[in-house]
Amino acid sequence: MLKGAVAQRYAQALYDLAEAQGLVDQVEQELRAVEQVIADSREFQKVLYHPRITAQEKKDVLKNIFSGKISPVTENFLFLLVDRQREAFLSDIVAHYSSLADRARNIVKAAVTSAIELTKEEKKKLGEVLNKITRKKVQTAYSVDPALIGGVVVRIGDRVIDGSLRTRLAALREHLRQIS
Repeated sequence: MLKGAVAQRYAQALYDLAEAQGLVDQVEQELRAVEQVIADSREFQKVLYHPRITAQEKKDVLKNIFSGKISPVTENFLFLLVDRQREAFLSDIVAHYSSLADRARNIVKAAVTSAIELTKEEKKKLGEVLNKITRKKVQTAYSVDPALIGGVVVRIGDRVIDGSLRTRLAALREHLRQIS
């Protein structure tokens, strides 16, 4: 609970600052790059997340690695996280920041699970339908789950559109139990 609240608060503050300066996209790209550098280096993670390494030493390391490669807004934000001992929340902050940016761009993410791999044409048609339903630009991630037997399940935020054969069969089974 605390982690989500902290991440949301910091992400919102950074987003507001970046929006005021017209740097929303740039800051998002920089945050993702920083997050990737941290994820790729166990040594960097040990330094950044170690409680006995001082904030100033952590900021010096960040400055050495990212100076001139990221905007002052992003750099100062990273320093703020270190000063407030919130560097461990960076991944959650980046996720919340990206969702704020996507909301402003009228983009929504959808997870589509199908029983078999969809063709390019089927993906295109499904994307068009989802765009029309949501009235937003939908970015889809596709996966395959043979347990669905047939059909697709679409998850958009907390909304689920279940057109799978497995669910229909389960509903039919329940209906038959009730009438017998």
